[in-house]
Amino acid sequence: MSTITETKAVPAGTWGLDKVHSATGFAVDYLAGTFQGSFSDYSAELKDGVLSGSAKVASVQVPEPNLAGHLQSPDFFDAERHPEITFVTKDIRREGNDLAIEGEITIKGHTEPVAIKGVITDPIADPYGNERLGVKLETAIDRTKFGVSWNNPLPSGDSALANEVRLLADLQLVKQEA
Repeated sequence: MSTITETKAVPAGTWGLDKVHSATGFAVDYLAGTFQGSFSDYSAELKDGVLSGSAKVASVQVPEPNLAGHLQSPDFFDAERHPEITFVTKDIRREGNDLAIEGEITIKGHTEPVAIKGVITDPIADPYGNERLGVKLETAIDRTKFGVSWNNPLPSGDSALANEVRLLADLQLVKQEA
């Protein structure tokens, strides 16, 4: 028995971010668990098949204020010299609701190619007369390629912080007027 997956286009037009119903963040293995953070000031837009977005480094949110300050320092994001993380797609392929995205991400002024997997919903009408769609994305990057190399050695000699960081986005996008 074979399965046929329908190839669909990414919705045309301009779709703007609904920040109330969206989230962006990261997760990285640290010590014996996973450390997670998010950004409160970010943007995203899907326009004519190109997805782009950015996050303000100064808006990083973690449970400890001192750690948020350390993440903004040159040891990590270097917010003063590099205030934004940016992303733009080069190619989006859709099969059914699955997405395969090739793009570029820039962190600390350094740009690297990135492959992202995700899912997209078909557009729906909301109770307020808007048309919206959902996009959930995830990828993993090596933070050291972007000059984010701080670490703290454990007594065993292993590193406390993993190099691989998972980037996550759960976006609701609203169709913009033409």
